[in-house]
Amino acid sequence: MARVVFNNVRKEFVDEKKGTFTAVENSEFVIEDKEFVVFVGPSGCGKTTSLRMIAGLERQTSGDIIIGDRIVNDLHPKDRDIAMVFQDYALYPHMTIRENLSFGLKNLKKSKAEIEQQVKQASSILGLDELLERKPRELSGGQRQRVAVGRAIVRNPQVFLFDEPLSNLDAKLRIQMRVELAELHKRLGATIVYVTHDQVEAMTLGERIVVMSNGIIQQIAPPTELYNKPNNMFVAGFIGSPAMNFMDATIENGKAFVEGAQIALPQAVADGLKSYEGKKIIVGIRPEHLYGEEFAHTVSKEHTMDVTVQVIENLGADNLLYFKVGSRMVTARVHPETIARLGERKRLVIDISKLHFFDPETTQRIALS
Repeated sequence: MARVVFNNVRKEFVDEKKGTFTAVENSEFVIEDKEFVVFVGPSGCGKTTSLRMIAGLERQTSGDIIIGDRIVNDLHPKDRDIAMVFQDYALYPHMTIRENLSFGLKNLKKSKAEIEQQVKQASSILGLDELLERKPRELSGGQRQRVAVGRAIVRNPQVFLFDEPLSNLDAKLRIQMRVELAELHKRLGATIVYVTHDQVEAMTLGERIVVMSNGIIQQIAPPTELYNKPNNMFVAGFIGSPAMNFMDATIENGKAFVEGAQIALPQAVADGLKSYEGKKIIVGIRPEHLYGEEFAHTVSKEHTMDVTVQVIENLGADNLLYFKVGSRMVTARVHPETIARLGERKRLVIDISKLHFFDPETTQRIALS
């Protein structure tokens, strides 16, 4: 296996009508050997383009791409020692599963014994032994996805590339396949680069996550760091489900004033925000850090907000309450036994240790120390 390096990589596309546009802007990162890294972001953010540049399916406009100890800028995809799993399974419908798994190895002129050994190993890892003589049409979506992964495994590449491989599966199968992919990574000790638009998928699979927007890397960090210390409002709003809430506030005398609340801030936080005294600021709070007062451990008037509940979603394990703070819609994820009725006022407790603060002009996280 090997590490993958992007050195100031840029990718531009030329559109006859719109002219030149940048899909990936001066991208810099290192994916370490045996690391599982996930690229995540909305459609058009540049994540798939980045993956395709690693594979050699797109050529970068400038910069260097390194796989292992080789600069691969001019190498054909087949010479990069990578294997790619696509969104659609791309299986040959007229071939058996055994033939699908062995097809790439035959093209590489591997011996019959080596092909048989590699297919047997991949089949055993993925639980495909009883399916080898079937055709793809006889398999479920999850089984076909396993075959697509198996076709990559048999090649024993330096780097595995996954391009939204679970997006065609239903919700239950996606969860099952996420578990299987995580286990597979442990067993293979492989370098895996994985692309998805699903932040839940990214958080559960990635050892580190690359968050992208408009062709620019917003943050590279482990899941817990993205959740607890997002670099900016984009990352804060994209990571987490439901998304982080943002509220307009003013800082005065160690308090954050938002509509319906005067939030007393811890001294260390107030000291860190002194340069914003009397100024506008954006306060972020995740839905799971707002509690119904009947389920809060402590209730202080300065740590609560009174809201009018506009929508209630009953999810079983918890409820989502929707309400407005100023012009912004805010969500609270509360205990299912929290008493709340549509149109009525409800007091919610704010976990002040979980507040985030952002500059309204730059949208960047405000460093408090």
